[in-house]
Amino acid sequence: WFRLPLTGVIVQLSLMMINKVCILPRHWFNSRVVKHTTRRASLSSSSCCDELISRYDDTVNSVTTLTLNNPKKYNVLSSAVLDAMQLQLDDIAANDSISVLVIRSTGNAFSAGHDLKEIHAHGTNEETVALFQKCSKLMMSVNKLPQPVIASVQGIATAAGCQLVASCDLAVAANEATFGVSGINVGLFCSTPAVALSRNVHAKQAMHMLLTGDLISSEQAVAYGLINKAVSMD
Repeated sequence: WFRLPLTGVIVQLSLMMINKVCILPRHWFNSRVVKHTTRRASLSSSSCCDELISRYDDTVNSVTTLTLNNPKKYNVLSSAVLDAMQLQLDDIAANDSISVLVIRSTGNAFSAGHDLKEIHAHGTNEETVALFQKCSKLMMSVNKLPQPVIASVQGIATAAGCQLVASCDLAVAANEATFGVSGINVGLFCSTPAVALSRNVHAKQAMHMLLTGDLISSEQAVAYGLINKAVSMD
């Protein structure tokens, strides 16, 4: 089934995960659950959408899909996007009817990471620190979500966007997708993405990516261990 296009692979992988998840002991989930105060009532519909994040709940297969929906800005992880996504993750974590979460994006980029214009507009260092802490909380929520999380990567994933891929349990990418932690190219070392990256790939490969800012192909990402499989987009 890995010869299927990206969308088909994600569907098949999700169904495989559901079949396996249903036989896992409950304590496996409990060991990963992060307790949150949620707003489940406001998110109970089968689908919802705002300007930046869309959500679709496949209630038949118990698969929920979150889609980054700001292609004109390369799906940057702005403060507003982080807030919207955190709200969704909190709700999903508390929802026993969801078995698998898929994270995907629209447009040519999976995510270009933080919104640099937003960071430069901060009046104080405390605002920037707060933004990074918000992002770290979201990545930890993805990592500790009781449901398996699959990244469906159709385009470039850099900096915090690459961190998001690395934080997911599984990742499948289109052959055309590229990955990088290229903050160093604009004078910002990707310290936080380095943590998730180094948990996926060998230390030497991670450091090469961090110090050079070079992008790697989907094929290289598979070889490095950052993603599970590279497949055709169509």
